Amino acid sequence: MVRVLGFVVFAFLISAGLAWLADRPGSIVLNWQGYEIRTSLMLAAVAVAVIIVAVLVVWALVRAIVRAPKSFESYLGRRRRDRGYQALSDGMIAVGAGDVAAAGKAASESRTLLGAEPLPLLLSAQAAQLSGDGAAARTAFETLAAEKETKVLGLHGLFIEARRQDQHAAARHFAEQAVAVAPRIGWAGTALFEYQSRAGEWLGAMRVLEANVRAGIVDKQAAKPQRAALLTARALELEAGDPQEARAAALEAHRLDSSLVPAAAVASRLLSRISDFRRAARVIETTWKVRPHPDLADAYAVLRPGDSVRDRLKRVRRLADLRANHPEGAKALARGAIDAHDWDTARKALDGLAKSTPSETVCLLMAEIEGRQHGDEGKVRMWLARAINAPCDAAWVADGQVYDQWAPITPASGTVGGFTWDIPPEPPPSRVAIEIEADYAGEPPEVAEPDAVPQIEANPAAIPTAQVVSEPAVKPVPPEPVTADIDAAVAPSKPVSGAADTAPGAGDSGSGKAEAPKAEVVTDHPPAEPASEGASESPSEAAPKPMTAAATNGAGPDGDDGQSEDETNTPSPPSPDDPGPLPDDDNSGGPRRRRFGIF
Repeated sequence: MVRVLGFVVFAFLISAGLAWLADRPGSIVLNWQGYEIRTSLMLAAVAVAVIIVAVLVVWALVRAIVRAPKSFESYLGRRRRDRGYQALSDGMIAVGAGDVAAAGKAASESRTLLGAEPLPLLLSAQAAQLSGDGAAARTAFETLAAEKETKVLGLHGLFIEARRQDQHAAARHFAEQAVAVAPRIGWAGTALFEYQSRAGEWLGAMRVLEANVRAGIVDKQAAKPQRAALLTARALELEAGDPQEARAAALEAHRLDSSLVPAAAVASRLLSRISDFRRAARVIETTWKVRPHPDLADAYAVLRPGDSVRDRLKRVRRLADLRANHPEGAKALARGAIDAHDWDTARKALDGLAKSTPSETVCLLMAEIEGRQHGDEGKVRMWLARAINAPCDAAWVADGQVYDQWAPITPASGTVGGFTWDIPPEPPPSRVAIEIEADYAGEPPEVAEPDAVPQIEANPAAIPTAQVVSEPAVKPVPPEPVTADIDAAVAPSKPVSGAADTAPGAGDSGSGKAEAPKAEVVTDHPPAEPASEGASESPSEAAPKPMTAAATNGAGPDGDDGQSEDETNTPSPPSPDDPGPLPDDDNSGGPRRRRFGIF
């Protein structure tokens, strides 16, 4: 627009000048060496203009002829550069599309046409990375890192190559160099912070974090939990060696993030060492209001060393009242009441949780209460069985995994402050367990057929003279003297098992009971042996009669039950799954041990 306006103005001035000359006619006379040239002013002006134009044209032609070689060379250079940039563009597109062959060809062509420029070197490095040639990629990046203008670009490429080959020491070195050259580079500051955190260099990591905040790489509010986690890690590290600095770090971490449970716990312990119990309690109470946690309750209970269990229970009750109706407070109160043997308080604290959907910890606490207060093994096992399928309690979760303790850095991803106190996700059901349950659900329980069980022969002569001793399943009970006639027990008309079950006094002698310590098979008895001899034996020498397979199955060979009236009230043998009597069931008379070592 400006050029058009300028041209119009110039044309107007020329026209105005010519009009001015036309309005003022005149003549010009030129005498030169006897020649006289006479013409008008207008014609003279036009002749002068034509001469000037001709001179300019001639000058342009001469200049073009003189500069022709250089112009031709410049033309070829521009054409070569255009082809190089076109190859560079095609190579970038090929790298993005994952075409290894096209990317390598374009990289070679662009490097040939453009020479050692940064972009062809970058394309060559990316093409080498795409093809898996790490040596060529490192060579290209080293060339870029040697130049001042492309130093950061080369360091970034070398850093990526080192990370790909798990050479983390070299990667950290390149990140440190990049931070020294350009502190505001995001990848370098983030990588250096990660490496220093993983190495446990808490002070260096905090300095890098502050630099990242100043450079705008990390948001100021997002950096507070990370700094609090690093300060807590340093406090835990110095708790035993330098408690004063550890206390300062823990208190600063608590100030930055009041919901960080480990910071509050270690701060309260360090404050208790200097007898500043009021401040230690205030730290725990502040964090408890935000996030109740079992570690806070334990630290609050033992805040003052030497307190009795009743004093600790009173203190825990005050802490639980700060967050009324919270499950963690109820469980903490129940644990304190159990230690104080205040069973009513413990039951009352867990009453609401136990009636709704008790978690695993609630079930275990109820089992401990039932066992230690009443010794009710049935209820103990009932609560333990419920604990198996009970919902999970809250735990430390990081990267989808559950951990027993808090850590400043997540093991999987290396995130600082990535641990959260939350209910872990429910694990998927085991396919093996489902298949086993389906198999057992589809098959009826196996019951041994009476005919398939080997029977003791009825013929006494077929039984060899031997003595069979079986180990007792439970605590042995001394048998009573045998008062029955031995000949009646080995009558040839029926199997020995039936005779033993129907003989008079068999129920008294305990031959058909599962509590029998031994089973003795005696053959070749004299037929006229009196029964009084068996009765005269001492209880320790008297052996019960053998327990046959028919008696074990609960039926004789003829289909009858094979038991007398006394034997119907005999307790059945224990199940193979029965773990037997617990240690507290003995009559040793000693002090009762704590049955559950849960807390």
